[in-house]
Amino acid sequence: MHRTQVSLTDEQIKALRQEAARRGVSMAGVVRDAVEAFLQHGRQREMARRALAVAGRFASGRSDVAEQHDRELERAYPDA
Repeated sequence: MHRTQVSLTDEQIKALRQEAARRGVSMAGVVRDAVEAFLQHGRQREMARRALAVAGRFASGRSDVAEQHDRELERAYPDA
């Protein structure tokens, strides 16, 4: 692990302390969880962007893809 320094407002520190106490973890643990959630959200957005970028570019040989596209995307990207 690496140590870093971040400046937060008084309100952010107060909320961070409260969340850490509520969870029973350190403030650093709450910050690490928040950073991971932020990064995971970015990865999911990138996957969705890439999927949309190729939509309609290839022939599937199926006639119902337009009607079933949501189901197909959910099957292809279950965690997005």
